[in-house]
Amino acid sequence: MRLLLLSILAVALLTLACADPAANKTKATVGNAAPESAAAKPANAETLPITTDNSKVEFVAAKVTRSHNGSFKKFSGTIDLVNNKPEDSRVSIDIEANSVETDEPDLTKHLQTPDFFDVAKFPKATFTSTKIEPAGGSNYNITGNFDLHGVKKAITFPAMIQVAPDNVTVSAEFSINRKDWNLTYPGKADDLIRDGVVIKLNVNAPRKK
Repeated sequence: MRLLLLSILAVALLTLACADPAANKTKATVGNAAPESAAAKPANAETLPITTDNSKVEFVAAKVTRSHNGSFKKFSGTIDLVNNKPEDSRVSIDIEANSVETDEPDLTKHLQTPDFFDVAKFPKATFTSTKIEPAGGSNYNITGNFDLHGVKKAITFPAMIQVAPDNVTVSAEFSINRKDWNLTYPGKADDLIRDGVVIKLNVNAPRKK
C-alpha cells in the first residue's frame, strides 16, 4: 500500500512539474562584448525598417510548475543590407523594456520591477550585430552585442535569413541564461524559476520598390 501511495505521489509531482522549454533549444554562445567600432553601420547600405508592424520579439520563460509566453510590444530597428548579402550586412534593434507583456497580468507587472528588468533604471535593451557568418543555405550564425539590464555581452545564435526582392526575413529561436545578465531573482522556494529563457525573433523587413 505504501509503495502504491509513493508511486501515485511521484506521478502527481511529475504531472505538476513543467518541462523546461529551453532544454531542447540551441543555447546562445555568450562572451565579452565587441568594441563599438565592430557594430558600426556599414557603408553603402540599404536600410530596411524593423517595426512592431512587421516583426515580433517573443520569449518563453518557466518556473517549476508552468511556463509563460511573453513578448515586447514596443521596439524598432534596422537591417542595413549590403550587396544583398547577409554576411556583409548588419541588424540592430532597440527594445523598450516597459513594453513587456505576458500571459499573466501580475507577472507582467512583476517583470517591470527591480526583481527582473527594473525598467525605471534600465528602460531599454539593445542588440547590434557585429558579425554574420554563413552556415549553409539560408542558415547563418549571428554574433552581436546584447545589452540587457545594464549588462552588455556578445552572443552568437543561429538564424535563418532570406533576402528577396521585396523583403528580408530573419527568424531565430534559441535560449539564453538569464543569470548572464544579472537577472537572478529565484522565485518562490517551492516553485523556482528556471535559468533558461527561449528567445523567438521573427523579422519581415520590407524593401523600397
